[in-house]
Amino acid sequence: MNREDAKNAKKKKPVGAGSPRPPKPLNPVPSPQSPVPNLDDWLEIGKIVSPQGLAGELRVYPNTDFPERFEEPGTRWLLRPGETELQQVELLDGRYIENKNLYVIKLEGVSDRTAAENMRDCRFFVPINDRPELDEGEYHVLDLIGLQVFMQSSGQFVGTVVDILPSGHDLLEVKLDPSFATNNEEPTTQKEQKTVLIPFVMEIVPVVDLETRRVEITPPPGLLEIND
Repeated sequence: MNREDAKNAKKKKPVGAGSPRPPKPLNPVPSPQSPVPNLDDWLEIGKIVSPQGLAGELRVYPNTDFPERFEEPGTRWLLRPGETELQQVELLDGRYIENKNLYVIKLEGVSDRTAAENMRDCRFFVPINDRPELDEGEYHVLDLIGLQVFMQSSGQFVGTVVDILPSGHDLLEVKLDPSFATNNEEPTTQKEQKTVLIPFVMEIVPVVDLETRRVEITPPPGLLEIND
């Protein structure tokens, strides 16, 4: 399942904040009418958790770093629990509740609490080709997964990015290549291949090249040591 995140190698800041971006064309979009939706073609952006008040508003827990997904009116797609077809819906407006990390939204056709109750656990999606553009130094998480990691000083191949973990600074989870050894250890075998966590900051990850699918790192001493 794809969720929509963006990470910044220079400094952590809200992505998508500030002036709203103009709406982007949504076509072509993957077909939502297949018997089992191919969700690899879609980004999950949030889930309805409860009604808000009596007028049909909905509380949504976001799975996105882009506030415009639930603040700017427009078309979204909904997957109801137990169903296999995505339903097109219109977002009328929305606002963020900061201390609860929730959005309160209004959908066309949902006008009372009873209708809102029936929307619990529905999940929102947008087509994967409708990702907002990012500023310099910012990256979509999906673009970082699978990048190959190299030592900048020696060019030695370290391993492959397999996940991004949220933290004070986001962490690249890198699966070490079997041939990579640190601190005079014996090279790992494929069976016992391990991972390390690398802070995703400019000082340690100065190069992210999406075109060549390459990351270069300058880790401080001890960062790549493996502790069993």
